[in-house]
Formats: sequence, C-alpha cells, structure tokens
Amino acid sequence: MTHRARDLGIAPGVLPPGPLNAITDVAGVTVGHVTRHEGAAVRTGVTVIRPHQGNLFQDKTPAGFASGNGFGKFAGSTQMEELGEIETPIILTNTLSVAEGIAGAVEWTLLQPGNGRVMSVNAVVGETNDGYLNDIRGRHVTAEDVMEAIAACAPGPVAEGCVGAGTGTQAFGWKGGIGTASRVLPARLGGAVLGVLVQTNYGGILTVDGAPVGRALGRYYLKDELDDRGGDGSVVVVIATDAPLSDRNLTRLARRAFLGLGRTGSAMSNGSGDYALAFSAAEPVRRTKARRKSAGPYPDWSNEAMSPLFQAAVEATEEAVINAMLQARTTTGRDGHVLEAIPVEDVARVMGRRPAG
Repeated sequence: MTHRARDLGIAPGVLPPGPLNAITDVAGVTVGHVTRHEGAAVRTGVTVIRPHQGNLFQDKTPAGFASGNGFGKFAGSTQMEELGEIETPIILTNTLSVAEGIAGAVEWTLLQPGNGRVMSVNAVVGETNDGYLNDIRGRHVTAEDVMEAIAACAPGPVAEGCVGAGTGTQAFGWKGGIGTASRVLPARLGGAVLGVLVQTNYGGILTVDGAPVGRALGRYYLKDELDDRGGDGSVVVVIATDAPLSDRNLTRLARRAFLGLGRTGSAMSNGSGDYALAFSAAEPVRRTKARRKSAGPYPDWSNEAMSPLFQAAVEATEEAVINAMLQARTTTGRDGHVLEAIPVEDVARVMGRRPAG
C-alpha cells in the first residue's frame, strides 16, 4: 500500500495545501503521463504540464527559469531566460529522449488551429537520467508518446510515483518518480495558490520534515567512508501559481525550489542536473497577441508581496519529493537492477508516527 506524506502526518511548513495537494490546484493547469513499462528493460515515459488549455503559442505564459547545478539538459531554457515566457507544454522525459520531447512539442504546436504560419517553436523539455533501470540507449520514447501525453493532460488528482517521466527514476537510493504538492496563501496575503510537480532522480542524505530518515535507515551519500550511494542524479521542479507575476519575480520564485530540495537532504552534487521552472497561470499576465503589441504594463505582485509565495514554493517542493518516494513501488529493470520502494513503516517509525489507513 502506498501513501502520501500527509497519510503519515508529514506536513512540511506552515501553509495549508489545496484540495488536491497537487499542481492542478492551480486553476487551468493540467498534467498528463505516458508510461513505458515494457518487458524486462523499458522503464521510462513522458510527463507533461500544460499551463492553460488555450493555444500556448499564441497566448504565451510568463515564466522564470533557474539552474542549481547545470549537469543536465533543459531545452528551451535560453529563450525562456531571454524573453521570460513559454509557448509550448512543459515536457519531462529521460536524458536521451529530449530530442523526441522537442519533436513532439513542435509537431503538436504546428498542428494547433491558428498556428498555420508558425516557423519557429521554443519547445520546453527537461530530463533526468533513468538509465539504471531503463534501456535508455534504446530510446524508446517517441514523438508520438509526447503528443499522447499532451492529449492526456487533465485536471484533478495527479498520478505519482512510477509513472510518466518518473517510471525509471530514483531518489536518495530508493525508487523515486513523479511527486506533487500545493500551498494556499491566506486571503490577507493575496490568497494565491501555488503548486509544484517534481521529477526526482537525485540523492544526498534524506531528511523528511527535519527527521534524519536516511541516516536512521542506513542509506545515504558518503556512508561507509565515501561510499557514493545516492549522491549524484538530477531533479526538475515545475512551479505553477495563479498569482499574477512578472517573469522577473517568477525567476526569483523558481530559485526558491532549491531551498526545498535542500530541506530533503540534497547538496546539489557535481553530477546532478538541478533545474526549476516557475510560471503564472493568471490570465491577466498571459502574453496574448494583442497584449504583446501593446506598450502597456502587465499586472505584477510587488516585491514585498513575494515572501509568502517563496515560503509556499519551499514547502511544496519538499512535500512533492516525499510524495514521489512514498508513492513509488519497488521496480526491477535493465540487467536485473532493482530500486526498492522506501519502507513506509520504517519512515513512520523514524518519524514517530503511524500510517493512516
């Protein structure tokens, strides 16, 4: 039986979650997965986040991007940094399938009504390396898988653990995957909703809501005289909010994801690709064709109003990682490699809590 963090009484931080405790608590945001779990060696997939359900190329979404440790690939990041916007769904997949992620996002964009004259598309594609469990050199993800995942995007609860781009990934030496969480600000602080989705494939010394779970369970980076278990890897954090923010403040928001990763025990090692993307789903800041030609300003929260959102991003990132691990299942893959699910009862024991249900 899998659990989420709150089933164990684990509730990082002080802000409340949204109804689903997921990135889809942000109105208009949808998520879709395609999972490739085939034979003895294919353990991979695609996860897609759509910021809104309209034509993303015509009605671009303001966004900010941040790199913690840049040992990885994130297609579309330079244009995102330059223009502060995204114009395709956000695609997550494995390291050697970034090209297919781009191809699928481009093909989908060109096919959308109103895009008949589009001649340049900045596809946004992040990755982590699932090659321990997955036959990554076989490049089993296709552009059609990407388009299928886009088509599968839906509101509501988000599948976590060994699904989509998290099918073959790890976390802290255990099985990881896709995780999500959300936070809601009090009305007097703006009432905004913030959601996070993570693709975990990184390591360190696992800490859960301040408890030294990795050390207590005997599995952590630098154990036994520099044993390198679980040190390197990668992680992608996607942050959505309905607060009307500029790309500048969204970049500031994206940087706070790394504080959330640090709270889970990551030191962002040399071999890790640690990336964060934040976007606003608020319609008034959408870069529509009419607004792009206007000289008028967009609405934006003040700098002074950002601190509660920063706190929300840190808390939701931490909880999304924990959810990814608790929702994952023991998985056997390429060459008989096994990643075990983190033992829920042992986590509960270290935390001094009993799982619900």
